[in-house]
Amino acid sequence: MTWSNDVYNYTLVDPKKCEFIPVCSLNEVPEGERLFIEIDDQPIVIFNLAGSYYAIADVCSHDDGPVGEGELQGIEITCPRHGARFDIRTGRALSLPAIVDIPAYPVRVIDGQVEIGIPLET
Repeated sequence: MTWSNDVYNYTLVDPKKCEFIPVCSLNEVPEGERLFIEIDDQPIVIFNLAGSYYAIADVCSHDDGPVGEGELQGIEITCPRHGARFDIRTGRALSLPAIVDIPAYPVRVIDGQVEIGIPLET
């Protein structure tokens, strides 16, 4: 994956410009837990925090290592490799050594299914 300084906060994309893909049922992501999935060969981790669902790319922008297994404190996840922290709501890099945000995806729940929004090509 090639990183740039572009913001990957896809949660800000108009939902009409996203394809929402059903990825799991609600009971597959219990409160306080996370679920690892892949969409189009891109690793993504889904979090359930008090009934709110968030999804980020499971890759640290510092070294392309996985970030999803890191320690979660509130809305911040810490990369288990080098300690960079990210906001799981937006993908924003919060501490060094990461300086580039990671993708964050819109999540919705429809009829008991968790769906991830992938922006459509324009």
